[in-house]
Amino acid sequence: LATVAYSSPSQANAVLTASGYVVAQRKAAVASKGTGRLVFLGVEEGDRVKEGQIIARLEDDDVVASQQQARANRTVAEAEVKDAQQWHARQKQMLDRNLTSQAEYDAAETRLNRVNASVVAARAALTAATVAVENTRIRAPFDGTVLLKHADVGEIVAPFASASSSRGAVVTIADMTSLEVEADVSESNIFRITPNLPCEISLDAYPDQRYQGYVSKIVPTADRAKATVLVKVKFKSYDYRVLPEMSAKITFLSKEADASAVNAKSVLSVPSNAVATRDGREVVYKVADGSAKEVPIVTGKKLGSMVEVQEGLSSGDRVIARVDERINDGVKVVVK
Repeated sequence: LATVAYSSPSQANAVLTASGYVVAQRKAAVASKGTGRLVFLGVEEGDRVKEGQIIARLEDDDVVASQQQARANRTVAEAEVKDAQQWHARQKQMLDRNLTSQAEYDAAETRLNRVNASVVAARAALTAATVAVENTRIRAPFDGTVLLKHADVGEIVAPFASASSSRGAVVTIADMTSLEVEADVSESNIFRITPNLPCEISLDAYPDQRYQGYVSKIVPTADRAKATVLVKVKFKSYDYRVLPEMSAKITFLSKEADASAVNAKSVLSVPSNAVATRDGREVVYKVADGSAKEVPIVTGKKLGSMVEVQEGLSSGDRVIARVDERINDGVKVVVK
């Protein structure tokens, strides 16, 4: 059986058709680097975010206090440096005039080195404390749109959530400018597909709307379970109606569709082999109650292996895909 469906004029150049799904090539489940209770969540599904924007925050009283203490320790250490430098310089002058001993000078130099080392240590401790604070901030890794929210304020968030009471990812975001279609093409037909091959993409949600695209990548491995190869198709342009995980139909074309075909309206069509001539009339055979029912139709232009149906059928009708002399009105039909 074949399904009566809308086809575009560019399908006259169709090489192959395949089904797939719209996916975002840049997509991330954004999680926290630290463990804690979520106290702020600033986004909802559908919100747009910028790279580096804080989208959530964990409880941070303890790490902020540690950061303030580390900053104070650095200030104290840096303050001691000036005193140690002045004392070292004074001991140097006195040693040059033989007014102090070598031991006193060495002690001043040791103190200066110790104070300088303490400053380095204090600055490192402040850096570590600042990183700990930053780990309680959950930032957007790139410009994108929030697709899903996985956690709410008050829940425990952990990098590797294993308990039912904790969450791993806080939100899932996707770069809506990186959408493309992934389709499985049978191994037996993959030889027909080449990089940059022009395509026409139609979404099941908007069957009358068509988008131009091209083959961007043929993944160099096969799925042994399905005997298919993954093919990625990029859009040349698309609008706000295209969303991740939408199902799509891809028509691979032998040549680029011209402007008239791109802008032409889709027409109702059936496979050419489904149309037969009976008593000077063009007919197709629908299956009803286990038998073939002859339906007269009016055909239009040919679209590759398809033919336009101007009258007699509706979208979604099921007809016998290949009609021969054995098929007549009322003949019993077994659908396998």
